[in-house]
Amino acid sequence: MAAAPLRVLACGDVEGRLEAIFGRVRAIQAKSGRFDMLLCVGNFFGSTSEAEWAEYRTGAKKAPIPTYVLGANNQETLSYFPDVSGCELAENITYLGRRGVYSGCSGLQIAYLSGTEAQQQPGPAHSFSAKDVAELKMSLLSSSNFRGVDILLTSPWPRDVGTFANSAGEIDTKKCGSKLVSDLAASLKPRYHFAALEKTYYERLPYRNHVVLQETPQHVTRFIALADVGNTSKKKYLYAFSIVPMSSMDPAELVKQPQDVTENPYRKLRKEAPKSKAPLSAEEEPACQFFFDLNKHQGKKRPSDGKERGDSQPKQAKKPPQPTGPCWFCLASPEVEKHLVVSIGTHCYLALAKGGLTPDHVLILPIGHYQSVVDLSSEVLEEVTKYKAALKEFFRSKGKRYVLFERNYRSQHLQLQVIPVPLDLCTSEDIKEAFIAQAQEQQIELLEIPEHSAIAQVAQPGMPYFYVELDTGEKLFHRIRGRFPLQFGREVLASEALLAQPQRADWRQCAAQRPEEARRGGAPR
Repeated sequence: MAAAPLRVLACGDVEGRLEAIFGRVRAIQAKSGRFDMLLCVGNFFGSTSEAEWAEYRTGAKKAPIPTYVLGANNQETLSYFPDVSGCELAENITYLGRRGVYSGCSGLQIAYLSGTEAQQQPGPAHSFSAKDVAELKMSLLSSSNFRGVDILLTSPWPRDVGTFANSAGEIDTKKCGSKLVSDLAASLKPRYHFAALEKTYYERLPYRNHVVLQETPQHVTRFIALADVGNTSKKKYLYAFSIVPMSSMDPAELVKQPQDVTENPYRKLRKEAPKSKAPLSAEEEPACQFFFDLNKHQGKKRPSDGKERGDSQPKQAKKPPQPTGPCWFCLASPEVEKHLVVSIGTHCYLALAKGGLTPDHVLILPIGHYQSVVDLSSEVLEEVTKYKAALKEFFRSKGKRYVLFERNYRSQHLQLQVIPVPLDLCTSEDIKEAFIAQAQEQQIELLEIPEHSAIAQVAQPGMPYFYVELDTGEKLFHRIRGRFPLQFGREVLASEALLAQPQRADWRQCAAQRPEEARRGGAPR
């Protein structure tokens, strides 16, 4: 029998307005039934708390439900918290402590961190340090079967929580909040994370806690920032939700991904963390996609009969299929604009892009008629790889890195678009974030795949897709299932986040006259 869900209320800065918050809780319970607990983040006490607090401290009044609060965020309210390890402040009102994990009899696990991030060492008594965060993480991560916590309570927001997400309004999440809280949230993987202090309400879209195609699916996290109690702007300060403890949930139900899930905003922190491979539990299976096993050695196909073929013979090279009509990119075609050709190899050629995003925007194209990378024969693919290596070396010598993308959708002939971006303009992480952020705005699921995985491992022949690749080998992939913006790759690169040339997003607005193109092009060699 499934465990009954707990009914929980969370609130933002109370700031001593005890009658206001407890009166609101009583009204909610009168209308909707009893709740199991109230969790308070931010400033529980304020500068004018003493009169109201005295009535609760002496027992003259009582909180309507068990109430759990975080510690002081400033020097003025430190005196309200006599024991740093946590204590009962009044009947039904409990101070959780400086840091730790609260586990109720239901199995609900609540991690908490009191105070604000210390700006110097030693920090004031109302602050936390990197050591506090490290010790809290260690107390949980040392368990081999740790999957995450149900709830995380902090007063400050986590820095960068708005990355890949819906707008946080007037709050700049790249400057607001604590990096240590971001690190804590990235490691503890809470199902709910509550914070306050900014006097506003912000419910972020849920984010995933695993890397798609690389890690076993995990639960999502919902971050909710709450406003101050009784604020005149009527911003939401009280949040009601039901939750079944993770320990009592069916694993398949726990890891279900909502439709609006986003990338993890702390993915940089996840990459910087030491890479340790956790053992798979008995019910978990290695992540496999389509007909390739991504946990096998790179490039080895899983045989359909489940046995390794050690004596397989190399395939005979296939001739590329013939186009059904005129093709602008088959080198032998009269339609191809040969004045743009820069270099011709055995199986591929390099050409300047017509209406290029930058002056050195080039295309890698197969000489024969292939529709996508997935369809290429091994010898053509090998030459494509050589062209990519040569372009990387060339562009790096010019202080640039390339971004490559392919759109296998409403196209006949493979075109690998290669656009150089100045190294001092943005990092590879900035480029990935720009693509992911714009994809999410357009409800496109753009997933990161392992650096050394071929596109053929995640896409079958004939499948429409879009992928982007950096010269580091990092790749993002989207399987196209419906409509897809034809200029998506160019739009991202031309955006203000990267090249800042939005007027060049459409190649048709950038095409030059043939004499000018001929001057830019080089003699084939």
